[in-house]
Amino acid sequence: MNRRPRPAGLRRVVVTGIGLVTPLGIGRDATWAAASAGAGAGGPITSFDPSRLPTRIACEVPGFSPEDFMDKRAARRMDRFAQFAVAAARMALDDAGLDAAAERDSIGVYFGSGIGGLQTFVDQTVAMLERGPDRLSPLFIPMMIPNMGAAQVSMTLGLRGPLLATVSACATSAHAIGEAFDAIRLGRADAILAGGSETSINELGMGAFNAMRALSTRNDDPAAASRPFDANRDGFVMGEAGAVLVLEEREHAVARGADVYAELLGYGLSGDAHHLTEPDPTGEAPAAAMRMAMADAEIEPGAVAYVNAHATSTPVGDPSEVRVIRMALGDTHAARCMVSSTKSMHGHCLGAAGGLEVALTTLAIRHGLVPPTINVADLDPECAGVDHVLGTSRRATVDVAVSNAFGFGGHNAALVVADPGYRR
Repeated sequence: MNRRPRPAGLRRVVVTGIGLVTPLGIGRDATWAAASAGAGAGGPITSFDPSRLPTRIACEVPGFSPEDFMDKRAARRMDRFAQFAVAAARMALDDAGLDAAAERDSIGVYFGSGIGGLQTFVDQTVAMLERGPDRLSPLFIPMMIPNMGAAQVSMTLGLRGPLLATVSACATSAHAIGEAFDAIRLGRADAILAGGSETSINELGMGAFNAMRALSTRNDDPAAASRPFDANRDGFVMGEAGAVLVLEEREHAVARGADVYAELLGYGLSGDAHHLTEPDPTGEAPAAAMRMAMADAEIEPGAVAYVNAHATSTPVGDPSEVRVIRMALGDTHAARCMVSSTKSMHGHCLGAAGGLEVALTTLAIRHGLVPPTINVADLDPECAGVDHVLGTSRRATVDVAVSNAFGFGGHNAALVVADPGYRR
Protein backbone atom coordinates (compact mmCIF):
# COMPACT_ATOMS: atom_id res chain seq x y z
CA MET A 1 0.00 0.00 0.00
CA ASN A 2 1.44 3.37 -1.05
CA ARG A 3 2.17 5.68 1.87
CA ARG A 4 3.02 9.31 2.35
CA PRO A 5 5.12 10.27 5.37
CA ARG A 6 2.77 11.33 8.20
CA PRO A 7 4.15 14.13 10.39
CA ALA A 8 3.50 13.59 14.08
CA GLY A 9 0.70 15.51 15.72
CA LEU A 10 -1.44 16.16 12.66
CA ARG A 11 -4.66 17.98 13.42
CA ARG A 12 -8.00 16.45 12.49
CA VAL A 13 -10.21 18.02 9.82
CA VAL A 14 -13.99 18.00 9.52
CA VAL A 15 -16.59 19.31 7.08
CA THR A 16 -18.86 21.96 8.61
CA GLY A 17 -20.38 23.71 5.60
CA ILE A 18 -21.56 22.89 2.07
CA GLY A 19 -22.47 25.35 -0.69
CA LEU A 20 -23.63 24.16 -4.11
CA VAL A 21 -24.68 25.66 -7.44
CA THR A 22 -25.46 22.67 -9.66
CA PRO A 23 -27.62 21.43 -12.52
CA LEU A 24 -29.67 19.63 -9.86
CA GLY A 25 -30.52 22.87 -8.08
CA ILE A 26 -29.12 25.86 -6.23
CA GLY A 27 -28.14 25.10 -2.66
CA ARG A 28 -27.28 22.00 -0.67
CA ASP A 29 -30.85 20.91 -0.01
CA ALA A 30 -32.11 21.27 -3.58
CA THR A 31 -29.10 19.43 -4.97
CA TRP A 32 -29.33 16.60 -2.46
CA ALA A 33 -33.08 16.22 -2.92
CA ALA A 34 -32.62 15.72 -6.66
CA ALA A 35 -29.58 13.47 -6.36
CA SER A 36 -31.13 11.23 -3.73
CA ALA A 37 -34.28 10.97 -5.85
CA GLY A 38 -32.27 9.85 -8.87
CA ALA A 39 -33.30 12.88 -10.93
CA GLY A 40 -31.34 13.63 -14.09
CA ALA A 41 -30.55 17.20 -15.17
CA GLY A 42 -29.81 16.57 -18.85
CA GLY A 43 -31.76 18.61 -21.36
CA PRO A 44 -31.54 20.65 -24.57
CA ILE A 45 -29.08 23.55 -24.36
CA THR A 46 -30.88 26.83 -23.67
CA SER A 47 -28.03 29.27 -22.98
CA PHE A 48 -26.97 29.60 -26.63
CA ASP A 49 -27.92 28.31 -30.07
CA PRO A 50 -26.21 24.90 -30.42
CA SER A 51 -27.50 24.14 -33.91
CA ARG A 52 -24.01 24.06 -35.47
CA LEU A 53 -22.83 21.38 -33.03
CA PRO A 54 -23.10 17.58 -33.06
CA THR A 55 -24.01 17.74 -29.35
CA ARG A 56 -26.94 19.98 -28.47
CA ILE A 57 -27.59 18.80 -24.91
CA ALA A 58 -26.06 19.58 -21.52
CA CYS A 59 -26.72 19.78 -17.79
CA GLU A 60 -27.25 23.50 -17.22
CA VAL A 61 -27.78 25.22 -13.87
CA PRO A 62 -31.42 26.34 -13.71
CA GLY A 63 -32.48 29.78 -12.56
CA PHE A 64 -29.16 31.16 -11.35
CA SER A 65 -29.21 34.89 -10.62
CA PRO A 66 -25.84 36.30 -9.53
CA GLU A 67 -27.60 39.26 -7.88
CA ASP A 68 -28.90 36.85 -5.24
CA PHE A 69 -25.31 36.59 -3.99
CA MET A 70 -23.59 39.86 -4.98
CA ASP A 71 -24.42 43.32 -6.27
CA LYS A 72 -24.83 43.99 -9.99
CA ARG A 73 -21.56 45.87 -10.33
CA ALA A 74 -19.60 43.02 -8.80
CA ALA A 75 -21.42 40.49 -10.98
CA ARG A 76 -20.53 42.43 -14.15
CA ARG A 77 -16.85 42.20 -13.23
CA MET A 78 -16.92 38.41 -12.93
CA ASP A 79 -17.18 35.61 -15.45
CA ARG A 80 -19.95 33.12 -14.73
CA PHE A 81 -17.47 30.64 -13.21
CA ALA A 82 -16.41 33.23 -10.62
CA GLN A 83 -20.05 34.09 -9.91
CA PHE A 84 -20.66 30.41 -9.17
CA ALA A 85 -17.60 30.41 -6.92
CA VAL A 86 -18.80 33.35 -4.83
CA ALA A 87 -22.36 32.03 -4.62
CA ALA A 88 -21.26 28.57 -3.47
CA ALA A 89 -18.77 30.05 -1.01
CA ARG A 90 -21.38 32.33 0.56
CA MET A 91 -23.76 29.42 1.03
CA ALA A 92 -21.03 27.22 2.49
CA LEU A 93 -19.87 29.90 4.93
CA ASP A 94 -23.44 30.58 6.03
CA ASP A 95 -24.05 26.86 6.45
CA ALA A 96 -20.94 26.53 8.62
CA GLY A 97 -21.88 29.50 10.78
CA LEU A 98 -18.31 30.79 10.80
CA ASP A 99 -17.72 34.42 11.73
CA ALA A 100 -15.60 35.48 8.76
CA ALA A 101 -15.10 39.02 10.03
CA ALA A 102 -13.77 37.87 13.39
CA GLU A 103 -11.53 35.12 12.00
CA ARG A 104 -10.58 36.50 8.60
CA ASP A 105 -6.85 35.91 9.09
CA SER A 106 -7.23 32.23 9.96
CA ILE A 107 -9.75 31.26 7.24
CA GLY A 108 -8.32 30.43 3.83
CA VAL A 109 -9.56 29.71 0.32
CA TYR A 110 -8.35 26.78 -1.79
CA PHE A 111 -10.35 26.81 -4.99
CA GLY A 112 -9.89 25.92 -8.62
CA SER A 113 -11.25 25.82 -12.13
CA GLY A 114 -10.08 23.59 -14.93
CA ILE A 115 -10.66 26.18 -17.65
CA GLY A 116 -11.64 29.48 -16.06
CA GLY A 117 -13.51 32.27 -17.84
CA LEU A 118 -14.17 30.64 -21.18
CA GLN A 119 -17.16 32.85 -22.07
CA THR A 120 -15.09 35.94 -21.32
CA PHE A 121 -12.39 34.57 -23.63
CA VAL A 122 -14.96 34.05 -26.39
CA ASP A 123 -16.52 37.49 -25.97
CA GLN A 124 -13.20 39.32 -25.94
CA THR A 125 -11.79 37.37 -28.88
CA VAL A 126 -14.86 38.34 -30.92
CA ALA A 127 -14.42 41.96 -29.83
CA MET A 128 -10.79 41.99 -30.96
CA LEU A 129 -11.51 40.34 -34.31
CA GLU A 130 -14.44 42.63 -35.07
CA ARG A 131 -13.23 45.93 -33.60
CA GLY A 132 -9.51 45.60 -32.99
CA PRO A 133 -7.27 45.08 -29.95
CA ASP A 134 -7.83 48.61 -28.68
CA ARG A 135 -11.42 47.62 -27.86
CA LEU A 136 -10.44 44.85 -25.47
CA SER A 137 -11.71 45.25 -21.92
CA PRO A 138 -9.17 45.94 -19.16
CA LEU A 139 -11.09 43.27 -17.24
CA PHE A 140 -10.44 40.61 -19.90
CA ILE A 141 -7.52 38.97 -18.13
CA PRO A 142 -8.84 39.37 -14.54
CA MET A 143 -12.16 37.83 -15.60
CA MET A 144 -10.64 34.98 -17.60
CA ILE A 145 -7.75 33.52 -15.62
CA PRO A 146 -8.67 30.41 -13.58
CA ASN A 147 -7.30 31.69 -10.27
CA MET A 148 -9.97 34.38 -10.12
CA GLY A 149 -12.53 32.01 -8.64
CA ALA A 150 -10.34 31.71 -5.56
CA ALA A 151 -9.43 35.40 -5.62
CA GLN A 152 -13.03 36.59 -5.87
CA VAL A 153 -14.09 34.37 -2.98
CA SER A 154 -11.24 35.71 -0.86
CA MET A 155 -11.92 39.35 -1.74
CA THR A 156 -15.71 39.17 -1.55
CA LEU A 157 -15.74 37.46 1.84
CA GLY A 158 -12.69 39.29 3.20
CA LEU A 159 -10.73 36.12 3.95
CA ARG A 160 -6.98 36.70 4.42
CA GLY A 161 -5.80 33.20 5.34
CA PRO A 162 -3.92 30.95 2.90
CA LEU A 163 -5.10 31.50 -0.69
CA LEU A 164 -4.44 28.90 -3.38
CA ALA A 165 -5.85 28.19 -6.84
CA THR A 166 -5.60 24.70 -8.30
CA VAL A 167 -5.76 23.71 -11.98
CA SER A 168 -5.69 19.99 -12.77
CA ALA A 169 -8.50 19.52 -15.29
CA CYS A 170 -11.29 17.32 -13.92
CA ALA A 171 -9.39 16.64 -10.67
CA THR A 172 -9.09 20.36 -9.88
CA SER A 173 -11.53 20.73 -6.99
CA ALA A 174 -10.65 17.36 -5.49
CA HIS A 175 -7.04 18.53 -5.36
CA ALA A 176 -8.18 21.83 -3.82
CA ILE A 177 -9.97 19.93 -1.06
CA GLY A 178 -7.02 17.60 -0.52
CA GLU A 179 -4.49 20.41 -0.32
CA ALA A 180 -6.77 22.36 2.04
CA PHE A 181 -7.06 19.23 4.19
CA ASP A 182 -3.28 19.04 4.43
CA ALA A 183 -2.93 22.76 5.17
CA ILE A 184 -5.32 22.57 8.12
CA ARG A 185 -3.69 19.39 9.41
CA LEU A 186 -0.35 21.17 9.39
CA GLY A 187 -1.69 24.23 11.20
CA ARG A 188 -1.59 26.74 8.34
CA ALA A 189 -5.25 27.67 8.85
CA ASP A 190 -8.12 26.86 11.19
CA ALA A 191 -10.65 26.69 8.36
CA ILE A 192 -10.53 26.74 4.56
CA LEU A 193 -13.24 27.14 1.95
CA ALA A 194 -12.31 24.51 -0.63
CA GLY A 195 -13.77 23.47 -3.97
CA GLY A 196 -14.13 24.57 -7.56
CA SER A 197 -16.35 25.89 -10.31
CA GLU A 198 -16.71 25.48 -14.06
CA THR A 199 -18.94 27.05 -16.71
CA SER A 200 -17.94 25.79 -20.15
CA ILE A 201 -21.33 25.29 -21.75
CA ASN A 202 -20.88 27.58 -24.74
CA GLU A 203 -20.19 27.01 -28.41
CA LEU A 204 -16.42 27.01 -28.00
CA GLY A 205 -16.40 24.65 -25.03
CA MET A 206 -18.90 22.24 -26.52
CA GLY A 207 -17.29 22.40 -29.95
CA ALA A 208 -13.85 21.68 -28.54
CA PHE A 209 -15.01 18.62 -26.63
CA ASN A 210 -16.97 17.49 -29.70
CA ALA A 211 -13.73 17.73 -31.68
CA MET A 212 -12.22 15.29 -29.18
CA ARG A 213 -15.25 13.00 -29.61
CA ALA A 214 -15.71 13.10 -25.85
CA LEU A 215 -19.37 14.15 -25.68
CA SER A 216 -22.55 12.16 -26.01
CA THR A 217 -24.58 12.90 -29.13
CA ARG A 218 -27.76 11.37 -27.77
CA ASN A 219 -29.67 14.56 -28.58
CA ASP A 220 -33.03 12.80 -28.86
CA ASP A 221 -32.89 11.59 -25.24
CA PRO A 222 -30.92 14.13 -23.19
CA ALA A 223 -32.17 12.95 -19.79
CA ALA A 224 -30.72 9.49 -20.44
CA ALA A 225 -27.56 10.53 -22.27
CA SER A 226 -25.25 10.44 -19.25
CA ARG A 227 -25.07 6.71 -18.54
CA PRO A 228 -21.87 5.64 -16.78
CA PHE A 229 -21.23 1.88 -16.86
CA ASP A 230 -23.98 1.27 -19.45
CA ALA A 231 -23.00 -0.84 -22.44
CA ASN A 232 -24.37 1.80 -24.82
CA ARG A 233 -22.72 4.91 -23.35
CA ASP A 234 -21.29 7.21 -26.00
CA GLY A 235 -19.56 10.02 -24.11
CA PHE A 236 -20.13 12.46 -21.29
CA VAL A 237 -22.75 15.17 -20.94
CA MET A 238 -21.30 18.58 -20.13
CA GLY A 239 -22.34 20.08 -16.82
CA GLU A 240 -21.58 23.30 -14.97
CA ALA A 241 -21.35 23.89 -11.25
CA GLY A 242 -19.84 25.60 -8.26
CA ALA A 243 -19.09 23.56 -5.14
CA VAL A 244 -17.52 24.66 -1.85
CA LEU A 245 -16.94 22.76 1.38
CA VAL A 246 -15.90 24.42 4.61
CA LEU A 247 -13.08 22.35 6.07
CA GLU A 248 -12.30 23.08 9.69
CA GLU A 249 -9.90 21.90 12.35
CA ARG A 250 -11.92 19.52 14.50
CA GLU A 251 -11.28 21.10 17.90
CA HIS A 252 -12.04 24.54 16.49
CA ALA A 253 -15.37 23.24 15.17
CA VAL A 254 -16.25 21.46 18.41
CA ALA A 255 -15.38 24.52 20.51
CA ARG A 256 -17.89 26.69 18.68
CA GLY A 257 -20.59 24.00 18.60
CA ALA A 258 -20.53 23.53 14.83
CA ASP A 259 -22.68 20.93 13.10
CA VAL A 260 -20.16 18.44 11.69
CA TYR A 261 -21.13 16.62 8.51
CA ALA A 262 -18.14 14.32 8.22
CA GLU A 263 -14.44 13.95 8.87
CA LEU A 264 -11.82 13.91 6.14
CA LEU A 265 -9.42 11.08 6.86
CA GLY A 266 -7.13 10.74 3.88
CA TYR A 267 -5.90 12.18 0.60
CA GLY A 268 -4.00 10.54 -2.23
CA LEU A 269 -2.76 11.75 -5.59
CA SER A 270 -0.72 10.46 -8.49
CA GLY A 271 0.10 10.96 -12.17
CA ASP A 272 -0.48 8.53 -15.04
CA ALA A 273 2.49 9.68 -17.17
CA HIS A 274 0.61 8.14 -20.07
CA HIS A 275 -1.57 10.25 -22.42
CA LEU A 276 -3.08 13.70 -22.89
CA THR A 277 -6.66 12.54 -22.43
CA GLU A 278 -6.92 8.76 -22.05
CA PRO A 279 -6.41 6.93 -18.74
CA ASP A 280 -3.53 4.54 -18.33
CA PRO A 281 -5.07 1.16 -19.23
CA THR A 282 -3.09 -0.56 -16.46
CA GLY A 283 -4.90 1.53 -13.81
CA GLU A 284 -1.77 1.52 -11.68
CA ALA A 285 -1.53 5.27 -10.99
CA PRO A 286 -5.16 5.97 -9.98
CA ALA A 287 -5.15 2.79 -7.90
CA ALA A 288 -2.01 4.12 -6.22
CA ALA A 289 -3.87 7.36 -5.42
CA MET A 290 -6.68 5.38 -3.79
CA ARG A 291 -4.18 3.28 -1.82
CA MET A 292 -2.34 6.41 -0.74
CA ALA A 293 -5.57 7.98 0.50
CA MET A 294 -6.48 4.86 2.47
CA ALA A 295 -2.99 4.62 3.94
CA ASP A 296 -3.12 8.30 4.87
CA ALA A 297 -6.45 7.61 6.57
CA GLU A 298 -4.93 4.59 8.33
CA ILE A 299 -7.74 2.32 7.17
CA GLU A 300 -7.77 -1.01 5.40
CA PRO A 301 -9.58 -1.36 2.06
CA GLY A 302 -12.26 -3.43 3.74
CA ALA A 303 -13.42 -0.37 5.68
CA VAL A 304 -14.60 1.39 2.52
CA ALA A 305 -18.37 1.03 2.15
CA TYR A 306 -18.92 3.32 -0.85
CA VAL A 307 -16.95 4.74 -3.75
CA ASN A 308 -18.28 7.79 -5.58
CA ALA A 309 -16.69 7.01 -8.91
CA HIS A 310 -15.28 9.56 -11.32
CA ALA A 311 -16.94 7.56 -14.13
CA THR A 312 -17.99 10.06 -16.80
CA SER A 313 -19.89 7.83 -19.26
CA THR A 314 -17.03 7.44 -21.73
CA PRO A 315 -16.30 4.12 -23.44
CA VAL A 316 -12.70 3.95 -22.18
CA GLY A 317 -12.87 5.62 -18.77
CA ASP A 318 -15.66 3.71 -17.04
CA PRO A 319 -14.31 0.15 -17.28
CA SER A 320 -10.85 1.50 -16.52
CA GLU A 321 -12.08 2.93 -13.22
CA VAL A 322 -13.82 -0.28 -12.22
CA ARG A 323 -10.48 -2.04 -12.71
CA VAL A 324 -8.85 0.66 -10.59
CA ILE A 325 -11.36 0.14 -7.76
CA ARG A 326 -10.83 -3.61 -7.90
CA MET A 327 -7.06 -3.16 -7.80
CA ALA A 328 -7.21 -0.75 -4.86
CA LEU A 329 -9.78 -2.62 -2.76
CA GLY A 330 -9.07 -6.17 -3.86
CA ASP A 331 -11.57 -8.21 -5.84
CA THR A 332 -13.27 -9.75 -2.82
CA HIS A 333 -14.10 -6.47 -1.10
CA ALA A 334 -14.73 -4.58 -4.35
CA ALA A 335 -17.52 -7.04 -5.15
CA ARG A 336 -19.44 -5.91 -2.07
CA CYS A 337 -18.41 -2.24 -2.06
CA MET A 338 -21.17 0.11 -3.23
CA VAL A 339 -20.23 2.17 -6.29
CA SER A 340 -22.13 4.88 -8.12
CA SER A 341 -21.45 7.79 -10.45
CA THR A 342 -23.52 10.86 -9.69
CA LYS A 343 -22.41 12.28 -13.05
CA SER A 344 -25.28 10.25 -14.45
CA MET A 345 -27.51 12.93 -12.89
CA HIS A 346 -25.53 16.20 -12.94
CA GLY A 347 -23.28 15.56 -15.92
CA HIS A 348 -19.55 16.11 -15.98
CA CYS A 349 -18.81 19.45 -14.34
CA LEU A 350 -15.10 19.31 -15.22
CA GLY A 351 -13.07 21.26 -12.65
CA ALA A 352 -16.05 21.46 -10.29
CA ALA A 353 -16.79 17.73 -10.47
CA GLY A 354 -14.55 16.58 -7.63
CA GLY A 355 -15.87 19.16 -5.19
CA LEU A 356 -19.49 18.44 -6.06
CA GLU A 357 -18.93 14.71 -5.69
CA VAL A 358 -17.15 15.02 -2.34
CA ALA A 359 -20.12 17.10 -1.19
CA LEU A 360 -22.57 14.42 -2.35
CA THR A 361 -20.44 11.73 -0.72
CA THR A 362 -20.51 13.71 2.53
CA LEU A 363 -24.29 14.01 2.31
CA ALA A 364 -24.60 10.29 1.59
CA ILE A 365 -22.78 9.63 4.87
CA ARG A 366 -24.94 12.16 6.72
CA HIS A 367 -28.24 10.74 5.45
CA GLY A 368 -27.33 7.05 5.25
CA LEU A 369 -28.43 7.06 1.62
CA VAL A 370 -26.22 6.24 -1.37
CA PRO A 371 -27.21 8.14 -4.53
CA PRO A 372 -27.52 5.99 -7.64
CA THR A 373 -26.10 5.71 -11.10
CA ILE A 374 -29.13 6.28 -13.29
CA ASN A 375 -29.74 5.41 -16.96
CA VAL A 376 -28.06 1.99 -16.85
CA ALA A 377 -30.26 -0.21 -19.02
CA ASP A 378 -27.57 -2.77 -19.84
CA LEU A 379 -24.59 -2.98 -17.49
CA ASP A 380 -21.37 -3.29 -19.47
CA PRO A 381 -19.77 -6.65 -18.57
CA GLU A 382 -16.40 -4.85 -18.50
CA CYS A 383 -17.76 -2.76 -15.61
CA ALA A 384 -18.70 -5.76 -13.47
CA GLY A 385 -17.00 -6.71 -10.22
CA VAL A 386 -18.36 -4.02 -7.87
CA ASP A 387 -21.72 -3.53 -6.17
CA HIS A 388 -23.33 -0.97 -8.48
CA VAL A 389 -26.11 1.15 -6.97
CA LEU A 390 -28.37 1.47 -9.99
CA GLY A 391 -31.56 3.38 -10.66
CA THR A 392 -32.60 4.37 -7.15
CA SER A 393 -30.80 5.38 -3.98
CA ARG A 394 -29.92 2.68 -1.49
CA ARG A 395 -30.45 3.02 2.25
CA ALA A 396 -27.17 2.02 3.90
CA THR A 397 -24.86 2.89 6.75
CA VAL A 398 -21.77 4.48 5.24
CA ASP A 399 -19.02 4.92 7.80
CA VAL A 400 -16.21 5.37 5.28
CA ALA A 401 -16.32 6.40 1.62
CA VAL A 402 -13.87 7.29 -1.13
CA SER A 403 -14.43 9.92 -3.81
CA ASN A 404 -12.31 9.64 -6.95
CA ALA A 405 -11.41 12.37 -9.44
CA PHE A 406 -9.28 11.87 -12.53
CA GLY A 407 -8.26 14.62 -14.96
CA PHE A 408 -6.86 14.98 -18.46
CA GLY A 409 -3.10 14.71 -18.45
CA GLY A 410 -3.17 11.92 -15.88
CA HIS A 411 -4.07 13.90 -12.75
CA ASN A 412 -5.52 11.53 -10.14
CA ALA A 413 -6.98 12.33 -6.72
CA ALA A 414 -8.79 10.30 -4.08
CA LEU A 415 -10.30 11.48 -0.81
CA VAL A 416 -11.43 9.38 2.15
CA VAL A 417 -14.48 10.78 3.95
CA ALA A 418 -15.93 9.28 7.13
CA ASP A 419 -18.83 9.60 9.50
CA PRO A 420 -17.84 12.09 12.24
CA GLY A 421 -18.20 9.38 14.87
CA TYR A 422 -16.11 6.80 13.02
CA ARG A 423 -12.88 7.73 14.76
CA ARG A 424 -13.38 8.99 18.30
